[in-house]
Amino acid sequence: MVSLPAASDFARCTGQAPPSVAGSSRNKVNDLLPVSADASDRRKRFYAKAEVAPSETGIAVTLDGRTPRSPEGRRLILPTRGMAELVAKEWAAQGAEIAPATMIATRLAWMGLAFADGEGREVAAARLGEYAGSDLLCYFADGPAALIEQQQRLWTPLIDWAESELGVVFSPARGIVHQAQPEATLQRFRDLAGAEDAFALAGLTAAAPLFGSAILAFALRRGWLEADAAFSLSRIDDAFQEERWGIDAEAAARVAAMANEALMLGRWFEALEH
Repeated sequence: MVSLPAASDFARCTGQAPPSVAGSSRNKVNDLLPVSADASDRRKRFYAKAEVAPSETGIAVTLDGRTPRSPEGRRLILPTRGMAELVAKEWAAQGAEIAPATMIATRLAWMGLAFADGEGREVAAARLGEYAGSDLLCYFADGPAALIEQQQRLWTPLIDWAESELGVVFSPARGIVHQAQPEATLQRFRDLAGAEDAFALAGLTAAAPLFGSAILAFALRRGWLEADAAFSLSRIDDAFQEERWGIDAEAAARVAAMANEALMLGRWFEALEH
C-alpha cells in the first residue's frame, strides 16, 4: 500500500508542480504548502492564528487573516465549512515548526482546487481505473487456510457490493500472479471517478493507493464502510503476519500514520456534505 500522494504524485495527478502557499514576504507566506509528506521538510511557523471565514465563493482558510494562495493564484477557499475547518485545524495544530506530513486535509484541499480548475482530472480518474485493474481485494492468499477463510469471509461481501452497487464485474484470483480484469470494469471506475466532485475525486485519489483498492476507496466514499474498517480490511494479510511474527516499532509507526490518513479521509468525505 502507498501513502497519501506526496509532491511527485501530485505532479503526476495534476500535470503541474505542487502548489505552495503564496503571499506577502512580510508575512512569510512563501512556498509553505504542505504537499510533501517528507518528515524532514519542515519550516518555522510564521502565523499566530488559523481560522475560517466566509467568502464570496465558499469558506476561506485564513492565516492571521490572510488566505493562502498557490503559485497559480488559487486561494485556499473550500466549498463547505467542514472541509475548511479540517484544514484550519491542521494549521492551528502546528508547533514551532510546520510538519507537512501531519497536514493531510491541506494536501487534499490543494489537490481538489487543482481538479476544480480542470487540472489533472482525467489523469486522476485513469489512476482509479488502474487500481481497479489490480485491486487488492481480488487477490486471495493461497495459504494458510486461516488467512484464506478470513479474506473470503470479509472481502467477498465487498466484491459483491461493488458488483451490485457500482455495476462492475471482477475476476478474483488466488496468489500473486496478475489477474486481468474486464476492460468494462476499468472503464466503469474511470467513469465513476470522473463524475465525482473535484474534492471527492481528491479523496478517492488518496484512498485508492492507501488501501491498494478502488473498491475500498469507493466503499468509504459512499459511506458503506467506516474509515477504520476500510483500513483494517486493506491490511488483513499484514495483520495476519503481524499476529504470527510481531511488528517492530518503525513498522508500527508507519501503520499508525497510515491509519491516521484513513481516518482523515473518512472525515474528508463526510465534510463534503456540510
